[in-house]
Amino acid sequence: MTYYTYMDSPIGRLLLAGDDDGLERVMFPSGKHAQEPERDWRPDARCFTEAASQLNSYFAGKLRHFDLPLRAKGTPFQKSVWKGLLNIPYGETISYGELARRVGNPKGSRAVGSANGANPIPIIIPCHRVIASTGKLGGFGGGLPTKEILLNLERR
Repeated sequence: MTYYTYMDSPIGRLLLAGDDDGLERVMFPSGKHAQEPERDWRPDARCFTEAASQLNSYFAGKLRHFDLPLRAKGTPFQKSVWKGLLNIPYGETISYGELARRVGNPKGSRAVGSANGANPIPIIIPCHRVIASTGKLGGFGGGLPTKEILLNLERR
């Protein structure tokens, strides 16, 4: 059974989804990956008390590293990219090319970008920390204004 809850944040209302074993999704209120709960999901905030607490601490500038059970569903390649994202330090950014090198696919910037864009647990798996090699923000499922807010939050 997948459960969900909403939480208010400085970037809008986030939808959290998962179960007792871990967080499966964080969804934005707008942008490319905005989503409503699926029909078979059940509302229940109890599974997300710790996730909401840590997200609130992150948005308050008090948390730099999340410690939550995550259940991101994806291909082995996507999971390797998401694992690579977890190794980007708070407040730092890297390019898609650098991330591709770090995950062992130095010519795979586009594939890494696609996997980055498919990240089901943004913010916690920090896909916002990946930018274009030109220094431009690139894409982001929650919209570029949201990405900019997250990066500015971490730069403070």
